[in-house]
Amino acid sequence: MSELNLSRNTIHFAEPLPLQSGAVLSGYDLVIETYGKLNADKSNAVLVCHALNASHHVAGPSPEDPTDIGWWDNMIGPGKPVDTNHFFVIGVNNLGSCFGSTGPMSINPATGKPYGAEFPVVTVEDWVNTQARLADKLGIRKFAAVMGGSLGGMQAMAWAIQFPKRIEHCVVVASTPKLSAQNIAFNEVARNAILSDPDFHGGNYYEHGVVPKRGLRLARMVGHITYLSDDDMAEKFGRELQRPNGESNDYRFSFDVEFEVESYLRHQGDKFSNYFDANTYLLITRALDYFDPARRYDGSLNRALAEVQAKFLVVSFSTDWRFPPNRSREIVESLLSNKSEVTYAEIDAPHGHDAFLLDDARYHNLVRAYFKQMRETQV
Repeated sequence: MSELNLSRNTIHFAEPLPLQSGAVLSGYDLVIETYGKLNADKSNAVLVCHALNASHHVAGPSPEDPTDIGWWDNMIGPGKPVDTNHFFVIGVNNLGSCFGSTGPMSINPATGKPYGAEFPVVTVEDWVNTQARLADKLGIRKFAAVMGGSLGGMQAMAWAIQFPKRIEHCVVVASTPKLSAQNIAFNEVARNAILSDPDFHGGNYYEHGVVPKRGLRLARMVGHITYLSDDDMAEKFGRELQRPNGESNDYRFSFDVEFEVESYLRHQGDKFSNYFDANTYLLITRALDYFDPARRYDGSLNRALAEVQAKFLVVSFSTDWRFPPNRSREIVESLLSNKSEVTYAEIDAPHGHDAFLLDDARYHNLVRAYFKQMRETQV
């Protein structure tokens, strides 16, 4: 098994970027991490698109912190399902994020201050346009695959629609062709928690030297509930009370932490509020809301996918109630109606939406076999 060959770079783009909102960014940076080696004809590149709170750091230990392991490390690396002995994998931090790419925390060259609330709203389609410019800079004419889970899967789908000739395979995991009203509602509750935090200051909290941590904590708690299945929560926590050794297992009759699941959610919220940016959370959840490639085709997903040329792998998980299997089947049915080549798998896993990040032999073996076949077809 060879080394991961991790490399991190910040790429500057001086050419103005028109956004779907009508705003224009005069220039911007994207932080990327690459793994493996690009072959001579640059045909083995795989773009990995991240979900809400992830980043360019996809696999292996971070160069700055060896305890910080990439968010999809069980999927990508030497000998793993997406084998970096054969594929050159690119992780990119999306525009508007808070992990080095240009976003609300960045300095606005027009004012000399952080963009804050002035950073424009971005969409999935905007991200894909920046990723295409990145491919141009790297000399990659066509990706062997673009893949992602959840919001990352939306980006992969948008790639197949926006740049049909530049993507050979599209891997969409635990995703959806558009959010349901319920999903938009969850996002709105989370955003409102941030917007109503007194430390938010209309998005310009950087100038006040504060962070809207209370809002971020609540936003993360709401989101995290939707990532887990009821069965998974029951197995992990049940109705167990949190009690130190020796303390009575009776109710305290208080509004402090009583149940273990409460302690877990508060821990997740606290951790999130220490590393994520509130403005970025608002931007990315709104990008999730807006994604609907069928909208410009009078609601027809069949028509939206009519021009795609990529072969698809679509994966869903039985207990994912955030993006349930029937939403993945919508994608599959539209692809089949267009006579596109598609492989679909519904994995019976107990972990809810988070299953796409976790170890599951059936899921990983499927992806491994798909990429192995892809590699053999290229030879």
